[in-house]
Amino acid sequence: MNTLSRLFILSIALALTACTTMYLEGLEKIGIPKRDVMVSRVEKARDTQEETKEQFKSALEQFTAATNFSGGDLEATYKRLNDEYEASVSKADEVKTRIADIESVSEALFTEWKTEITQYSNASMKQSSQKKLDTTQAHYRQLIASMKQAEAKIEPILTVFHDQVMFLKHNLNARAIASLKGELGNIKSDVSALVASMEKSINEANAFISTMEQK
Repeated sequence: MNTLSRLFILSIALALTACTTMYLEGLEKIGIPKRDVMVSRVEKARDTQEETKEQFKSALEQFTAATNFSGGDLEATYKRLNDEYEASVSKADEVKTRIADIESVSEALFTEWKTEITQYSNASMKQSSQKKLDTTQAHYRQLIASMKQAEAKIEPILTVFHDQVMFLKHNLNARAIASLKGELGNIKSDVSALVASMEKSINEANAFISTMEQK
């Protein structure tokens, strides 16, 4: 990457950061603090993960049904599988966006919190606030790690889905169905692992929301 490209990427990143800061400051002016924005974004990410989990289960059902094809319109089977693949890609993109949204507001929230702690003159209050910040950050790191761990399991499944759907499109014959059958076991295993990881992440989100609402 040359210097010009790096400067361009840096300028875009700075512009996005500035936009995020202005947006959050605007919300605070109308009575919506960063803490509430963060809770709202975690809730949205949790709901998106729930929807994504169900979408991949639906895609697996269609994939399994396709392997049982015994005659009829194979092109219709391809279209159903492709629709499921595209819906899964859409949900995967949404998961990525939701995580990025949480990260942007958390950075602003924790930076503000750290700055405000230095403004205490009462040592006991300062210590109490620092302890709450440390606890919240620890819970946050656990949440984000869980969300990203679940997200990381999505792409390998999409890669296999894509290859199989494309192969079916280009062949529309018994060979393509045999290829689907050959991958079915691996896909079932991968989707099961994804669902379990998503459920763990959803539980982490619920725990984090509960912690934030108690403060």
